[in-house]
Amino acid sequence: MADFVDREAIRHCLARLARGEDRRDAGLIRAAWWPDATFDYGVYSGDFAAYLDWVVPGAEAISNTQHVLGQSYIELAGDSAKAETHVISYHRVDMGAGDRDTCIGGRYLDTMARRDGEWRIADRVMLYDWYQDWGAAIDWAEGVMGYPFTAGHFPGRARGDFSATFFAAGQ
Repeated sequence: MADFVDREAIRHCLARLARGEDRRDAGLIRAAWWPDATFDYGVYSGDFAAYLDWVVPGAEAISNTQHVLGQSYIELAGDSAKAETHVISYHRVDMGAGDRDTCIGGRYLDTMARRDGEWRIADRVMLYDWYQDWGAAIDWAEGVMGYPFTAGHFPGRARGDFSATFFAAGQ
């Protein structure tokens, strides 16, 4: 039972980080990493402070992201663990000639540490399996598939994040 609880706590940590990255929310991101953590994304690496500065506020050219986490393979070893988590990350990027929609498929290799009963990332390496440029991005003013939006909160983080209001309503 304890292994199940630990694995679920690790998955929750990873989901909290993805949510924080997509919203550029420093508080959520800090809650997923130990302050002395390190990372290597192949295109950028360093300590947690460098990671946080890289992700928040994020590149001006990247207006929207969505990280979809897949299965996590987790090996527990006392107060440490290794986890491989599949990720598909969408990015809306201004590459100089207008916004383009791009997508990356890869895996996070995380070394997790439990301190005072809490699991967080101690080290992360990003592996890239594929990348695709999906082409010119849609103009949210047009709605989706020819149908206009009926309210301003539907296009997600592109115009604010309605989910923040959704979760706050339950408090």
